[in-house]
Amino acid sequence: MKISLVGVAVLLLAGVGVLVLVLTRPVESDEPYESIAVSTADRSLGPAFEVHVVRPRMARALFGILPTALETKLSGESDPWFDHKSPGARARNVGPNHLELSAEGWELVIDAAAEGGIDPATYLVYTMPLAERQQKLRCRPANPAVGYLHTTPRTGSDELDGRFLVELSTCENFLTSRVINWPPRPLTVRGAFANLTQGRR
Repeated sequence: MKISLVGVAVLLLAGVGVLVLVLTRPVESDEPYESIAVSTADRSLGPAFEVHVVRPRMARALFGILPTALETKLSGESDPWFDHKSPGARARNVGPNHLELSAEGWELVIDAAAEGGIDPATYLVYTMPLAERQQKLRCRPANPAVGYLHTTPRTGSDELDGRFLVELSTCENFLTSRVINWPPRPLTVRGAFANLTQGRR
């Protein structure tokens, strides 16, 4: 009897250990800048960008223990994203330390801090289902902010290539500016761009 109890205890501890490892490891996600690097190698293709919002494991089905691809296949839902082909997509203000990308229902503004990293003025506006209805949110990073904006000028032109990653820890209702109790852990916004002309439009 004692041996059985010890065996059960060991199995429970092992299960808890596996669960902790799963919950603390990063969510699987291909880096968007890898996927667009090939498609934007030719400058004649014009401006291109991708923006992906990666939900934390605590905000996913079964706490994210399933591989992301399998979770998407079973639930029919994927992490929200937009790119240069989305309706209304455009790059509005582009510079070495500033990036504004938008599309219908989306607005991403990234400010890079003078010493590198991300300025807390950075934010993302997008719509997602919460409490069984669509809600428009404005999400911001913590202070100090976590993330980066890396830009590379193209030789002989005023165009920029780059990539970015920002953690957004606080979201508020876009219409009321009321902070909501979501997400349980920071969202990760990551993406990349190429052939973007510097300046405001």
